[in-house]
Amino acid sequence: MAEPADSCFLGFDFSTQQLKVVAIDGKLDVVHQSSVQFDSELPEFRTHGGVHIHEDQLTVTSPALMWVKALDVLLEKMRNAGFDFSRVKAVSGSGQQHGSVFWRKGARRTLNHLDPRKHLHKLLQDSFALQDSPVWMDSSTSDQCQYLEAAVGGAQTLADITGSRAYERFTGNQIAKIYRLKPNEFRESERISLISSFASSLFLGDYASIDFSDGSGMNLMDIFKKQWSQACLNATAPELAEKLGDLTPSTAVLGCVSPYYSERYGFPQSCAVLAFTGDNPGSLAGMRLQEGDLAVSLGTSDTVFLWIQDPKPTVEGHIFCNPVDCSAYMALICFKNGSFTRERIRNECAGGSWERFSSALRSTPMGNNGNLGIYFDVMEITPPAAGVHRFNAEGQRVAAFDREVEIRALVEGQFLAKRVHAEKLGYKIIQGTRVLATGGASVNKDILQVLSDVFNAPVYTIDVANSACLGCAYRALHGLVAETGASFTETLRSAPDPQLVVRPKPGAQEVYAPLLLRYAALEDELLK
Repeated sequence: MAEPADSCFLGFDFSTQQLKVVAIDGKLDVVHQSSVQFDSELPEFRTHGGVHIHEDQLTVTSPALMWVKALDVLLEKMRNAGFDFSRVKAVSGSGQQHGSVFWRKGARRTLNHLDPRKHLHKLLQDSFALQDSPVWMDSSTSDQCQYLEAAVGGAQTLADITGSRAYERFTGNQIAKIYRLKPNEFRESERISLISSFASSLFLGDYASIDFSDGSGMNLMDIFKKQWSQACLNATAPELAEKLGDLTPSTAVLGCVSPYYSERYGFPQSCAVLAFTGDNPGSLAGMRLQEGDLAVSLGTSDTVFLWIQDPKPTVEGHIFCNPVDCSAYMALICFKNGSFTRERIRNECAGGSWERFSSALRSTPMGNNGNLGIYFDVMEITPPAAGVHRFNAEGQRVAAFDREVEIRALVEGQFLAKRVHAEKLGYKIIQGTRVLATGGASVNKDILQVLSDVFNAPVYTIDVANSACLGCAYRALHGLVAETGASFTETLRSAPDPQLVVRPKPGAQEVYAPLLLRYAALEDELLK
């Protein structure tokens, strides 16, 4: 798609610790980036890491007004830097997933009549029934999770409907808790938004619909029918459908920016507001995943993003609607034992040297002569297990491996786990599958070689600083042509391509096919 080079598209990310923005031009080049750090630049809200952790250590919230003021500060930073808002054709964005904003009765009227002479945070300071919004770090809703699963017929039934079993951070369970513990605030709420739809409401000057992709992370939406599940609503709170409003496709144009932005900052009156989505779906867009692709983020925790057509929800991992193709889905699996575990083994077995760690991977054979390891230094999410478990070629437990064997056992074990759990969610390795690697460990070519061999697919690397922001700037551009049938991939074909790093070695499939079965069986044994 050829846009005039002087056109501009903004992608915002309302993340946990900061508000960020990326601007791209019509040639898909990044032309501006800016951010606001909540702790240091908005100290009056007294957050640590962008949140308030309450006395019970389980309840975690953020002030809704802080996000509004952050937008004031960010837009003024951009204006002071000489950013020309008159070039902006469309905006989109993302928000940390699962968080919720409770708008007070009368807030819609306020949004509809914003005075451009005043700051947003002054205009909206009385617009929230709940001053502190539950966020994804909250884990105080175990009772609500158990109730919801029981009400619909069990964890697997809930996953079959909503894409996930009940999770404490998911929005539906947080709403159920507010309804029970703060009935007055719940009754006073005119609309309940996700952080993403709250953010798009600020730009729209009206309540924005929740998009399909972020709506998938609530335990409330039927991800196949793309509508609220009445059974889940009934188990959560009364009159909830009215408070949540309608769902909308993630590629939808919701309207034009509020006159507030035209008069105060010089946005064109025709500037489109695209549906905002969650930060993980935003990152999928930023990585420019295509059908059949798999993305692996190798960081403090490891995350696998999958583009899938035929999902099979299970009680582990998450299935979301795809943010750039309404007929497809994305899966997300998070593994806690990522870089910290790799660093521990590097320190113990390679004297703290990544070069010696890499040398061990090069000097040991694919399949590690049948030696397998499972390394969960902390309680893992998928599967919920802990401890270090080593097995020799005969399947017998052993207390230790030689250092080089240990290094390969760790790396192979981590990637075998990722493939096993990806395939449980319906992912299939096919001809043309690409693995896109990002995160700190993606700079290590020898680690990526093992990844390529285990998945029997070429591995590419992508430079995706602020991937959710960038993805939402891309989504803003794509949203203007999505109704014509233009695909996200076609629209962005002139964006920088991922770089091929390694291909699987000959014979990798024959080595790892039986090891995948062995690894899955060993994990099952651990869970028993």
